[in-house]
Amino acid sequence: MSATSSEATPPERPRILVVEDDPSIAAGLTRGLKEAGFDVTLEVTGEAALAQVARETFSLVVLDLNLPDVTGFDVLDGWRTRHSLPVIILTARTELAVRLRAFDLGAVDYLAKPFWMEELVARIRARLRLADTQERRRVSWDGVVCDLDARTVRDEAGTDLGLTAHEFNVLALLVTRRGTALTREQIADAALPHEGDRQARTVDSHVSHLRKKLGPAGQRIRTVWGIGYRFDTEDDP
Repeated sequence: MSATSSEATPPERPRILVVEDDPSIAAGLTRGLKEAGFDVTLEVTGEAALAQVARETFSLVVLDLNLPDVTGFDVLDGWRTRHSLPVIILTARTELAVRLRAFDLGAVDYLAKPFWMEELVARIRARLRLADTQERRRVSWDGVVCDLDARTVRDEAGTDLGLTAHEFNVLALLVTRRGTALTREQIADAALPHEGDRQARTVDSHVSHLRKKLGPAGQRIRTVWGIGYRFDTEDDP
């Protein structure tokens, strides 16, 4: 047996994106996380972090709230409609309102500075174990695959169909509640931002765009006259 075939492939190291502009804290985070067995990428601005996640795959993000260009809240808001990436907030801000806003925008954990590196590593490992035990949710029909965790919709050739964040929210709601007639008000309340346009005609517009982008697969979104919309599959009568 050759030496190559007898060697086990080493497990892939989790990739952690650290977003921190304080040089001393950033250096300590990078060193400590690497010593704990993680691959670490450091960014010092929110815009750079947004760009990194758009082009690279990470297991988890450690995010400061006070950044030199945009706030950590802006970064969270930019990610929440596009990615299911777990984010741990690491900040000197400890106000309850700040914590609650971070969780509302999708953060999975919150750790105040000053902090113990051992505690941060433990929290990261706990979140990664949780992510590993959760089965990825995918719904497929008529050659279309909707990945509810990655927030992607692709055709059978693997081409992304280019749904907007709000279109994806509407589709995800319909497919996860297939066979159920939902009113326009229910769809707007569950899928559209509270501070945005949530009128019935806005829901109709999103559904119209969805049908066009999905092509023949969009015919599964049925109009329920006088009520709203329902998603049917081939198994439904």
